[in-house]
Amino acid sequence: MAIWSSLARSSQFSGIISTVLRGQTSKNIGKNALVQVRAMSGGHRTFNITPSRFQWHKFKDMFHYYIMVGLIPVLAVVFYTNVFIGPAQLTEIPEGYVPKHWEYHQHPITRFIARYILDNPQQDYEKMLHFLYEESERMQIRALEQQIRDKMAERNDYQSYYYRPALGKYHRVAKEAADHLESLRGD
Repeated sequence: MAIWSSLARSSQFSGIISTVLRGQTSKNIGKNALVQVRAMSGGHRTFNITPSRFQWHKFKDMFHYYIMVGLIPVLAVVFYTNVFIGPAQLTEIPEGYVPKHWEYHQHPITRFIARYILDNPQQDYEKMLHFLYEESERMQIRALEQQIRDKMAERNDYQSYYYRPALGKYHRVAKEAADHLESLRGD
């Protein structure tokens, strides 16, 4: 530590001496201490306050980053596919072979997208048919409910949620039991 402090003192001293030797202005404050005074361009100095450009620089950096990460590899794959693989050639379908849905596309990238990303057109068609079936069922149920409401309004009737219809099976069993008891009593 003593070495560093002595080096620091010697550098201060050498700085003061070099300033005096070069003829720069200095002030004498106190006994033998010299303080360097800066004599620059002179005049009134101003610091202009400008809006921050941080967001602009951040946007540029992120834009260039995603161009490098995303667009360049995609362009490389497209270039490789078009130059070295090329479009599919039309050939005869072998006997008994049913082509897959992605084999109808000519370009290899379109084939890849149709095979691994998009749904099968037949599956889409069947999903649409199921949707139409469900909607037609809902329409029939709504029409039936409307007919019930119309009949209730016509006959001044109302819904009775507490009503439970009697089942014939239990009524028949109860009647048979009552008839058996009546035959035993002899009334």
